[in-house]
Amino acid sequence: MDVLQKTPIVIKISRAGNHRRFQKGPKLNSKSSVHITTQAANKIHPKVQKSIELSQYQNSWRSSLYHRNDTFTYHQWNNLDCNSRASTAPVLRWKSNGITVAGLTGSPGNTSYQLMQPKKVFWKRPNIIYIADYQNNRVQRYEIGSSDGTTVAGDGSFGSSLNQLQYPSYVTIDSNDGIVVADTYNNRVQLWSTGSTSGVTIAGTGVAGNSFNQLKLPTGVAYDSNSNTLYIADYNNDRVMRYLSGASNGTIAAGGNGFGITNIQLWKPAGLYFDSFSNSLLIVSSNAQTIVQWPLNASNWTLVAGCAGTSGNNATLLNYPMDVALDPMGNIYVADRNNHRIQLFMNGQTQGITIAGVTSMFGTNDTLLNLPFGVTLDNQLNLYVADTGNHRIQQFLRY
Repeated sequence: MDVLQKTPIVIKISRAGNHRRFQKGPKLNSKSSVHITTQAANKIHPKVQKSIELSQYQNSWRSSLYHRNDTFTYHQWNNLDCNSRASTAPVLRWKSNGITVAGLTGSPGNTSYQLMQPKKVFWKRPNIIYIADYQNNRVQRYEIGSSDGTTVAGDGSFGSSLNQLQYPSYVTIDSNDGIVVADTYNNRVQLWSTGSTSGVTIAGTGVAGNSFNQLKLPTGVAYDSNSNTLYIADYNNDRVMRYLSGASNGTIAAGGNGFGITNIQLWKPAGLYFDSFSNSLLIVSSNAQTIVQWPLNASNWTLVAGCAGTSGNNATLLNYPMDVALDPMGNIYVADRNNHRIQLFMNGQTQGITIAGVTSMFGTNDTLLNLPFGVTLDNQLNLYVADTGNHRIQQFLRY
């Protein structure tokens, strides 16, 4: 499926508080401040912090952007129509054949080149992935192109000591390159500094509970580097917790009103993504079959994908989704676990596009997935999928 640009964007260059509009041709200084907006949204998006390089290609702007210290190469558009073909070049398109970049297909194990039910994959530049290797009770670090991983958290044994993990299901990296792990069955979140052989508990007590200092099967984590704040999908408490740096108690950021499908409730929240632009959380409410957006300090969510309380396999429905990712244009990527596929929901659209896997079909070949739990993107919008049932990580190249 190709996604096409139909109308030009407006790019505003601001220097020392002055703005000017241009259509094409300017040379930009790396000190310029650049904002991108669309006429439909009437909203300025501060995507560029360091430098920008622009060229015009078949009536569309192609940008190489620094955002959160990462370089993205992408197109910006508005007025999308995913069901028709325009005369301009496609801007989002992935190869249907995945490349195994970690693990051995259908061969679970605990060697350096094997995985066992990986639940989450996290990409970090320049070309490194971190994997929550669930059944092996460890986090593995792979350089793309290498067939062997290195254990960077957990010692591979099952336990609750500080050097151990118990079914870790999620991993992210903080601003100091610390490895933040949802140590799910230890009911805690652990921070492993680079090169450390043991972790530090930064949330939860290790005992399941619903007090503000406790967690119950934490399943997702997201990190806001600007405020050093950690958000945790507290799966069995049907809430998302907020932990400030150094705090032993958290506060409820979303949910906490019992499980359910109303707009003040969550139901088994799993994957989590913090969006600094909208200052909100994208939350996978897995048993509610939805992806919701919950602004910080708000008391309710807005539906962005799925239908609350209804599972299915058509373009508008999900079947026990587990993870979510966001690209710089605000498009949402969903690991639709029980449909064995990755769904792309364009910004503002309620119909998804299958970009990896085949709906309701599982298998081991390079076009199929088997219960994918995790999804992430690199800075070129290549897709990485934790293909859990196949014990591998699949890369789907954008072209």
